[in-house]
Amino acid sequence: MLNHYRFRYGFDISPATVIGKGLYLGHFGGVVISPYAVLGANINIAQGVTIGATSRGERVGSPTLEDRVWVGANAILVGKITIGREALIAPGAYVNFDVPAYSVVLGNPGKTISHTGSAGYVNRVLEDKP
Repeated sequence: MLNHYRFRYGFDISPATVIGKGLYLGHFGGVVISPYAVLGANINIAQGVTIGATSRGERVGSPTLEDRVWVGANAILVGKITIGREALIAPGAYVNFDVPAYSVVLGNPGKTISHTGSAGYVNRVLEDKP
């Protein structure tokens, strides 16, 4: 049944993936997320994004995205990396390195270009109730 819906809707997200509350998939299709990835709360992911594992090299494993990360269209995050809280990964970026909190990463290969983060970009935030 999972394969049926994966092909029908264009999202390949395993039930084994750890996902925090408030995941927002902004547009239809082409999203692939490793079953070993860890997504924090209030993550925004655009179309065409791959969050994938590597099976060789020094970063064997899958990405961890901390809270309030915004990932632009066609970005690729790969390997055992950590994307810090409120980081922004620009459309088309290729990221295979740790990204500090509040960073903005642009390009292929990705480069940190500022530390203004994802403020104002993250949609549909679910806040913790006191």
